[in-house]
Amino acid sequence: KDSSEKPIWDRSSSSTSIPGMLSVTRPGPKLMVWLICFIVFTYIIYMLKLVSTSRSCDDSTHFTTVSAISTNASNVSSSVASRRRDWEVEEVEKADAPTDLNHVVFGIAASSKLWKQRKEYIKIWYKPKYMRGYVWLDKEVKKSSNNSDEEEDDDDDLLLPPVKISGGTASFPYTNKQGQRSALRISRIVSETLRLGPKNVRWFVMGDDDTVFVTDNLIRVLRKYDHEQMYYIGSLSESHLQNIFFSYGMAYGGGGFAISYPLAKALSKMQDRCIQRYPALYGSDDRMQACMAELGVPLTKELGFHQYDVYGNLFGLLAAHPVTPFVSMHHLDVVEPIFPNMTRVRALKKLTVPIKLDSAGVLQQSICYDKHKSWTISVSWGYAVQIFRGIFSPREMEMPSRTFLNWYKKADYTAYAFNTRPVSRNPCQKPFVFYMSSTKFDTQLNTTVSEYSRHRVSHPSCRWKMTNPAEINTIVVYKKPDPHLWERSPRRNCCRVLQTKRNNTLWINVGVCRGGEVTEVK
Repeated sequence: KDSSEKPIWDRSSSSTSIPGMLSVTRPGPKLMVWLICFIVFTYIIYMLKLVSTSRSCDDSTHFTTVSAISTNASNVSSSVASRRRDWEVEEVEKADAPTDLNHVVFGIAASSKLWKQRKEYIKIWYKPKYMRGYVWLDKEVKKSSNNSDEEEDDDDDLLLPPVKISGGTASFPYTNKQGQRSALRISRIVSETLRLGPKNVRWFVMGDDDTVFVTDNLIRVLRKYDHEQMYYIGSLSESHLQNIFFSYGMAYGGGGFAISYPLAKALSKMQDRCIQRYPALYGSDDRMQACMAELGVPLTKELGFHQYDVYGNLFGLLAAHPVTPFVSMHHLDVVEPIFPNMTRVRALKKLTVPIKLDSAGVLQQSICYDKHKSWTISVSWGYAVQIFRGIFSPREMEMPSRTFLNWYKKADYTAYAFNTRPVSRNPCQKPFVFYMSSTKFDTQLNTTVSEYSRHRVSHPSCRWKMTNPAEINTIVVYKKPDPHLWERSPRRNCCRVLQTKRNNTLWINVGVCRGGEVTEVK
């Protein structure tokens, strides 16, 4: 067995020889292994290099794309953040901006029966381009079919606030036999205006269709108060009896009153319940004040709102206006035209001329003396100048003279809620009145120049041995506009008589009192 297996092993392990041919030797197994390893290694190196190059390109592209997206996102985020900051700054600036006309919405109570004539008063002061407001009527007024009237109606659309019809009040009780149910709808005007949703509102200002506002002075008054707090601002009646009958804590709507936005919002939530509880009240004003009392908000009095519950001639009141901005006037159909020999509307338009030049100073009284002629002179700037024979104290001159009757058409000086004086105590002391005839601004002098012409009425004969004011035909008043007048503490302006060679003309300078200046005769 061992011998037979040996040749087989020898044949497999030894070289094979063929006669006549060269001998062939087989390659060794180690060489084959190294060859295979070399090929595999070369292939792997090649593939790794290929993959590395491809990945590098892909990574570069990916990085560039991500970088671009990241940059764009960063830019967008930065832009959005910048816009947000700008918007926030703008909102803060808006909130901190002083109150202006664009922060006020007017609610004007009107009657369809009187609309045709009363709308002319609104046109005097309302400027649609700069103001917001609504006229609230009891019912729609039909437009005329005449061509001329149609043109007037078109003009009205451009010159007046939008007209709204008040909501029905049938569900509210009204038991006052002397009053009218219209008081219910008028009392709800502020709430109805609020529900219209006007934006960026700080104040709602109420007035009647025969109320005229000096809007610049209205803004000066409102700027004194924080519109984010609850304020109810207005004034009383001139009639002591009216104030007793209604309330000394009530703002009279004809003279106008202002309600801050937070108060208007609180009022709108409870007013309909409130007025249900006061069916016996007379008007809209007292209903409003009753609801203010329930809200716990008192009247903040501003004397520049004028109800003018008087009859006759307003001259005494206008010529001795209190030291406060002139904001409004009312009952213009009841009193005489404020300038003689012209219609009410034309007279009011005349007053707007000085208002445009110096609204802060209009109707402000100044008192001075011509000691050489023993005259007392009272200037109501933009309206009238008076010359009195003799010397009157400022204490007496700042009281309105009784050129008017009380609300019950009686000459009873005890019927007023303020001090008054007689027009004259002696025939020689009847004032010589000079009404404003023209007002302009002199650019060279940087001052207003207003002229006042003597109102020619008969005067009683006087034997006093002093210069007769009848010799004066014209008074010229120089006054620099003072828009910041009411940003200082209240004080009357001072006036000084200027020396002139023209005997029939008196020259006066009006302005802020100088240091140590006192209204006295030296």
